[in-house]
Amino acid sequence: MKPFLIYLLAVNLVASIFFISDKQRALHGRRRIPELVLHLLEALGGVFLVIPLMYIIRHKNRKFSYFIITYLLFFAWIAAAYFLKLYLKLF
Repeated sequence: MKPFLIYLLAVNLVASIFFISDKQRALHGRRRIPELVLHLLEALGGVFLVIPLMYIIRHKNRKFSYFIITYLLFFAWIAAAYFLKLYLKLF
C-alpha cells in the first residue's frame, strides 16, 4: 500500500476516535473536545470517516456551522485527491 493511503487511513482512524470520544463525553456531561481540534483532524484528511459517523452515531449532524465546515473540507479533499492522482500520481 502506498504511504499516502496509509497516512489517510491512520488520520481517519484517529479522527474517528476523537469524534466518537466527543459524542461519549457529550452524553456523559464531561468536558468536550473543541470543534477546532475536530476540524483540524478533518483538514488533515480525517474527514472521510467523520462524515459517515456524523449520521451513524448522530453527532453534530444538526449543527449547521459544523456541518458546513466539515463538508467544505470534504470537497476540498476530493479536489486535492483528484489533483494529486492526476498530476502527481501519488496514489
